[in-house]
This record gives sequence, structure tokens and C-alpha cells, in this order.
Amino acid sequence: MLRFLRSKLVWKMFLSYTLVVLVGLVVLATATSLSFPAAFDRHLGGMSAMMSGQNTMGDGKALEQELFESYTASVNEGLSFAAIAALIAAMIASFLISQQVVNPVQRMMKLSHRIAEGEYQDRLEISPRLNFDQMDELDQLALSFNQMAERLEKTEIMRRQLIGDVSHELRTPLTAIKGYMEGLIDGVLPADPDIFHKVNKEIERLQRLVNDLQELSRVEGGELQLKPTRVSISSLIETVRGNLGRQFEDKGIQFEVDIARDLPEIFVDKDRILQVLTNLAGNALQFTQPNGKVKISAFREKSEVVISVSDTGIGISPEQIPLVFNRFYRTDKSRARASGGSGIGLTIAQVLVKAHNGRIWAESGGEGKGSTFSFALPIRSGTNL
Repeated sequence: MLRFLRSKLVWKMFLSYTLVVLVGLVVLATATSLSFPAAFDRHLGGMSAMMSGQNTMGDGKALEQELFESYTASVNEGLSFAAIAALIAAMIASFLISQQVVNPVQRMMKLSHRIAEGEYQDRLEISPRLNFDQMDELDQLALSFNQMAERLEKTEIMRRQLIGDVSHELRTPLTAIKGYMEGLIDGVLPADPDIFHKVNKEIERLQRLVNDLQELSRVEGGELQLKPTRVSISSLIETVRGNLGRQFEDKGIQFEVDIARDLPEIFVDKDRILQVLTNLAGNALQFTQPNGKVKISAFREKSEVVISVSDTGIGISPEQIPLVFNRFYRTDKSRARASGGSGIGLTIAQVLVKAHNGRIWAESGGEGKGSTFSFALPIRSGTNL
């Protein structure tokens, strides 16, 4: 029972006030018991001296009145001393107890100022508890504050990393373009169509990167409005095969499709899910060697439709799988950069799938053993955008 009362701030404050009152009462009673007898004896002594100078046959009522007044004066004197002592003790006890509340708030205020200045490393100390429910409100607030600081720190790290990644991605084609242009100006390179084609190719890479960044910003910012309709999975897969089939043939990669029978239609934005599927199939094409195989399969699993794109390509190591959906992350940077990938296609695909209340994940047996990218969409669902 005591543990429960101490686990909530409202009860902790109630107990602290009760403790202050009890301290005051104890001091009051103690001071009264110590000061009252002395005060009473002093007043009684004064009254006895006065009585000795009077006629013993004097008025009894006058003596009774004098005794009452002496008693009242001694009680008032004792209570005054006790009240002062109790007030001092209560102030001291109240100050000490209030520090248990004020100190954590002051530490939180100082830490919030440091966070506002860009220092995210410090954290508030939290009293050890078994779980969140057993913490009082101050500990819960401190825990939430630490979680906020941790997220802000991660966001700042991601922001710096994003700036560095974007700068690096822009620097590569710009350096190539500058090199071609300097060669043309100095007369080192001939002004023939091949050079102009290479310059145009680098410019296209810049344009794709800018477009992808703009789209990612819109999607993550919730500015992209989805237009869900009833869509057949088989029609989406056939569209992808029609768009990419020639590229698979040119590279000598076998392209297979396996669609379960009687798949229900799903309520999604056709163009966006087609974009996700095209991105996954394009990645499989990019990272699969000639004479390899890419397979798109679709099947129903409970209340979801699962679409998978598997390949026999370079594969993904286990430690890289949780990172493949991060911005600008590459399992093979040289290949991705040579082929012109921006490194954020999977990030966009993840956001679009989640916007449809779906989920997306990657699987691989390891490097050189191929990989499988899958996403699941609810059969009946709205969207988050």
C-alpha cells in the first residue's frame, strides 16, 4: 500500500503535507508540555505573593478570577512559544520535502536549455523502478524527456548525414561534368557527340536525384495525396513485366511471374503501388548478373496480399538488411553509382507502402545468394496520407 502511495505524485504531495502537519503537531505538543508548567508556576507564584498580602477572608470570586487569568496567560505563553517552534519546524520540513519535486524540475529545465543549444547527449537520472506503471509522474516525465532527447539526437544525426549524403551525391556528377567541360575548353577532349552524350548522362543523374529528393520530401511530409481505387494485382505485375521485359531480355535475365489464383482486388493508389513494384523489380534487374533469374510472386496471407520480388543477384549480408531502407544506403556503392541510382528508391517505397497501412521487408541468404523484397497490403484498408 505504501509503495502504491509513493508511486504517484498526488499521493506523494499529500503524504508530504501530512508529514509537515504531523511535525508541527509534535513540536507544538512537545513545546507546550515543556513551556506550560514553567509558565504556570511563574504565574501561580505571582498570584500567591499577591494573595499573601490580602485578607484570607477576602472575596473568593476575586481569587478564582485571578487564578483563571493566570492559567490563561500561562497557556497562551506556552502556545505562542510552541507555535513559533512548530512554524519553524514545518518550514524546514516543507523546504526539504519540496526539494524532492523542485530539484528534478530544475534539472529538466537546465537540460532543456542545453538541448535548445544543440547538446543532445545528457540525460535525466531516473529512479530505478520495475516498470513504467510503478514510476511516479516525475519519473515518467523524466523518462519521456529522455526519449524526446534521444529522438532529437537521432534526428540531428540523420539531418547531418542527409546533408553529407546529398552533397556527396551531387558532387560526383558535378565533378564529372566539370572535368568534361574543362577538357573541352582546353581542347584536350574533342567536341564530338560522345562527349556531349556523357555530359548529358551526368545531367540526367542530377535531375533524377533532385526529383527523387523532392518526391521523398513530399511523401514524408504528408503532402502527397493518394487516390485509392480497386486494383487487380495481376494487372500491376503485367504492367511491370511490359515496362521492364525488354531490359531483362537485353541483359539475359530470366523474368518469371507466379500469381496465385483468385487473388482479391486491393484498395490502393494504382500509380504509387506500381511505382513500388517497379522500383523493386528494377533493383532486382540492376543487381542480378546475366543468366540470372528474377521472380515476382503474389499470394494471399490471411487478410493481406503479399507481393515478393526475388532474385539470384549479389545478395545482402545479415547486418545490412536492417539498413537497406535508409536514405542513400547502398549494399554495393560502386554498382549503384555506376548505374545512376539515387539510393533513396527503397526509402520512397517504404513510405508509400506504410501510407497504405502495409509493411515492407527484405530477406537474403547472404552475399552472393540473392535477395527477396516483399511487401504486404491489407485487402480492405484506407490510407495514412
